[in-house]
Amino acid sequence: MPNEFHYECMVLGAGPAGSTTAALVAEAGHDTLLVDRAKFPRDHVGESLMPETFWTLQRLGVLDRLRREGFVRKVGVQFVGATGHHSQPFLFKQHDPRECVKTFHVERSHFDHVLFENAAAKGAEARDQTRVLSVDVTQVPNRVRLRTSDGEELDVTADVIADATGQQSLLANHLGLKVDRADLHKASIWGYFEGGERGVSDEEELTTILHSAGKQAWFWYIPLAKGIVSVGLVSESDYLFKKNQAETIFEEEIARCPGLERRLNGAKLIGELEMAREFSYTTSQHAGDGWVLVGDAYGFVDPVYSTGVFLALRSGELAADAIVRALENDNVTSEQLGGWTTDFDEGVQRFTALVKAFYTKQFSFANFLQQYPQHIGNLTDLLIGRAFTDAAAQLSVDLNQAVDAAAAQDVTESSNLP
Repeated sequence: MPNEFHYECMVLGAGPAGSTTAALVAEAGHDTLLVDRAKFPRDHVGESLMPETFWTLQRLGVLDRLRREGFVRKVGVQFVGATGHHSQPFLFKQHDPRECVKTFHVERSHFDHVLFENAAAKGAEARDQTRVLSVDVTQVPNRVRLRTSDGEELDVTADVIADATGQQSLLANHLGLKVDRADLHKASIWGYFEGGERGVSDEEELTTILHSAGKQAWFWYIPLAKGIVSVGLVSESDYLFKKNQAETIFEEEIARCPGLERRLNGAKLIGELEMAREFSYTTSQHAGDGWVLVGDAYGFVDPVYSTGVFLALRSGELAADAIVRALENDNVTSEQLGGWTTDFDEGVQRFTALVKAFYTKQFSFANFLQQYPQHIGNLTDLLIGRAFTDAAAQLSVDLNQAVDAAAAQDVTESSNLP
């Protein structure tokens, strides 16, 4: 590779969003460079996939390989209260018998590597261990300086840059576009356990969400292959790190969560706990002349409903289609590259309504569905990932109204305390 070179499309970050974008743009016949600072395969959290990932994975042509890889099949979602009481699980096949609703619990290092290799197979020049030193998007073609694993520095120009750098949010931070969601200042501590409780089948499992006492925090519990379980704790940043010792807080919250305590009886932590602070945010601008944001670089909601990989894949696909049209029409304006983002934002807001309902203590999904029985199927659809429908739009309107009423009740009751 020469020290200076040009591509039609350059994708920064090779997670699910970036690899999807690069694969589809390259498949359409456009010169594409995909770079990532890490060495693949690399570890990443976020193992539970929504069923609606099916359609993008099918388009990418990786479904058969994923089925052969031995990932646990995810068949539904279950919620467990602070006392250990189990709700009836949302079993996707009872709502929709098609194959598309049976998805995966994945080891992200392996899953992301499959997508990275797929981008290369479709014609993208895929380079890991390549770090972005600087980026200039003041004029098209945009310019990026890279450093390879052997220390060589390269100047790259590109008609379009897709930022898929995840929560690093390289372009958003560079341009001052990142906006924290003040109402969702959460943080997480997570780890991987061997010997945790499994379901009735080694091949099919649920994603389980468990509240701890007082609903101050919640855990995810995601059974993976080879007897491993991903377990993560989520709560307010100030609450979670009040003692600045992740292991102590993690153990204390397990003791406050009987549903999880039972599941982890006799289980052993593998390696060390990881943590992330205040991870919910959006961006005030999603595209500009010659650039577009995708995946977590675009924004991140909350891990409670496993929306992360789905939104990464979906945004990567939509951005890729916009990039291909832009290159074919010699029109890489912000309007062309970001034309998909308004509808995408509406879908994200429907997931956000579901998240806010989960965190509103006085709100009850059971009571909500008694009041709005027409939304029983719509709620399952949203858990599957079907956020871009008229039914999901109406569900979010009614859900937001019910959440606001519950929150107002919570404030009133608190103000009446002696």
